[in-house]
Amino acid sequence: MLLSAKGLKKIYKSGEVETPALNGVNLDIEEGELIVALGPSGSGKTTLLNIFGGLDTATEGQLLWDGKDISKYSQQELTLFRRDNVGFIFQSYNLLPNLTVRENVESGARLSKNPLDINKIINTVGLSDKKDKFPYQLSGGEQQRVSIARAIAKNPKILFCDEPTGALDEKNSKIVLSMLQKINKSTDTTIFMITHNLGIADMAHRVLKMNDGRIVETKMNSSIIDAAEIRWA
Repeated sequence: MLLSAKGLKKIYKSGEVETPALNGVNLDIEEGELIVALGPSGSGKTTLLNIFGGLDTATEGQLLWDGKDISKYSQQELTLFRRDNVGFIFQSYNLLPNLTVRENVESGARLSKNPLDINKIINTVGLSDKKDKFPYQLSGGEQQRVSIARAIAKNPKILFCDEPTGALDEKNSKIVLSMLQKINKSTDTTIFMITHNLGIADMAHRVLKMNDGRIVETKMNSSIIDAAEIRWA
């Protein structure tokens, strides 16, 4: 088991006001899975992603990584955990504007003890002819593909994607999702993606539906479609 959550709860406090974000989440994630979590705003899916990725900590419960309990890690330990194991792709591209495509990807690779070949990764996301361009010279879809390459270059064991197509049109969204699907298949990288778009669920091995801080439904896809064939919601 790559990642295992047991009774995860998260409560945010502001003065005397307590707001529950997670209400006892149990979930096991196997190596090589592509999981999509669906749910409305406030359902807890972003909080769950942040805790899984070591960006936040749970108020209660256990989080096991490869059998090791990381739920009580210090901030320094979580930083090392993220560096050695985790990649992130967000709705905003977060590229360094003064670096070229190649240099942005290299910035991810330098975080890893075992990085992938930068040229191969840039080729995988279809940007070999743009590797010397700066972010402002790229379209939104191309910038998101750079962010994917940067995250993958460090050779993470798991990739967390927070609405990776939220700022893109349908055409570019399908290109980006196809890239993620290709990476999952070719490198066996585990992917945990959250989205509002129901159509994206059809490309996942497993679909989680969240509401009120809980996983209310889990579905295995017996027939996984190619991302390019997703019916856009």
